[in-house]
Amino acid sequence: MAWDLLLWIISFFVSLALVASVFYQVICLTDLEADYLNPFETSTRINRLVIPEFILQGSLCLLFLFTWHWVFFLVALPVTVYHAMLYNERRYLIDVTEVFRTISFEKKLRFTKLGFYIFLFIMVVFRLTLSAVYSFTEDDDLLHLF
Repeated sequence: MAWDLLLWIISFFVSLALVASVFYQVICLTDLEADYLNPFETSTRINRLVIPEFILQGSLCLLFLFTWHWVFFLVALPVTVYHAMLYNERRYLIDVTEVFRTISFEKKLRFTKLGFYIFLFIMVVFRLTLSAVYSFTEDDDLLHLF
């Protein structure tokens, strides 16, 4: 039972980091649009976070797969596949020279990912709470209902 609680604690912090990372990217794009940052600074700040985001998302998806949490794995799988497709096609970095042309698409993409990560975060918080309550009451049969 302690392993299940540990899984949800790790998932909580990873999904929190994903939400924070994408929120920071949205703020950088908004600052660029408001002319508080120049395109080079914005591209550098966002591109620095892209690969760690891909790694965290992929590791979270694999963690759900290896621990037999199929619903969470299937929820996280489309974004992981999309990240793998972007990485294979080498379209995951923001280009400094084309950032103003693609800023609306990039903001829509980041807002969609932010919504997805918040949804995943809410699901993980629910399961973390459920696992913590059941680990303290030590009712193993009730945990497997959800």
